[in-house]
Amino acid sequence: MIKIYHNPRCRKSREGVAYLENAGISFEIFEYLKTPLSNEDLKEIIKKLNIKPIDLVRKQEAIWKSDYKGKSLNDDEIMNAMVTHPKLIERPIIVNQNKAIIGRPTENIDEIL
Repeated sequence: MIKIYHNPRCRKSREGVAYLENAGISFEIFEYLKTPLSNEDLKEIIKKLNIKPIDLVRKQEAIWKSDYKGKSLNDDEIMNAMVTHPKLIERPIIVNQNKAIIGRPTENIDEIL
């Protein structure tokens, strides 16, 4: 089953949910701000996305700018930052079996359907 990592307060994330609904796709919503991801969960998602942890960070978030920007961080430190501060995670993330995509723009979602 397709899973979407979703923040209902984010317009782009809501657009991702609507895109799947309009396509008639069955999916599960995971609100990662209510139930934060573990380090292992995040590691698995990053592997499915086939990106570096830094590529999943929302670098315009205030917490990134104040606590992490400009520092030399390794992948584990970046992942720990996202686990500690889930707002730093790009959204929405759509996972279909062993592949994942960041659903921005929403047309990206077609790549894993």
